[in-house]
Amino acid sequence: MNYPPKQHQDDDHEHMIEVIKAYPLAILISVKDHVPLISHLPLIYSEGKLIGHLDKYNPQAELLKDSNNVTIIFSGPQCYISPSIYSTIQLPTWNYITVHLKGIVKEITDKKVVMQSMIDMTSLLEAPEHKYRLALDNPRMAQFISYVRGFEIDITHWEGKFKLSQDKKPSDIESARNELIRANQESITTFLDQVF
Repeated sequence: MNYPPKQHQDDDHEHMIEVIKAYPLAILISVKDHVPLISHLPLIYSEGKLIGHLDKYNPQAELLKDSNNVTIIFSGPQCYISPSIYSTIQLPTWNYITVHLKGIVKEITDKKVVMQSMIDMTSLLEAPEHKYRLALDNPRMAQFISYVRGFEIDITHWEGKFKLSQDKKPSDIESARNELIRANQESITTFLDQVF
């Protein structure tokens, strides 16, 4: 049996790359002695690889080399879908977009390559206005680089999970899409009002 159901699977790498670009904060999972180590960090996609860096004191840093296996999860928009939005009788559900990847990781030891990857990441995240530009000769970068470990991940397995009410009639799919947009915009405002 396929899981998730076929209509909720998206094997199109371009769709998954769009999720990675739009929601670059990844959950990076390594396993040591049967214990998962998990970090949340932005990763950039480039030619079949994910590139990133993390604090050298992060316990996971020691596992991000030597062709170790990693699992990566990118989460797109998600929300509860009430049956009230449909024109047909349904049960409550949850719609979401996630990308699960597996890969082989190796350390980037050349500090200039790590710094260039940080410049590339900053440029990607500053798009389209590019109000800030990071440069190799930035004095803070020179101080910072000794505290990070760079790495790249060769992606070996792709799995897109796009649960978007695809099994419903077209008008209900459109209602679910609109609810996903509305709920995400509203929930961010409500949440931030409560925690700030």
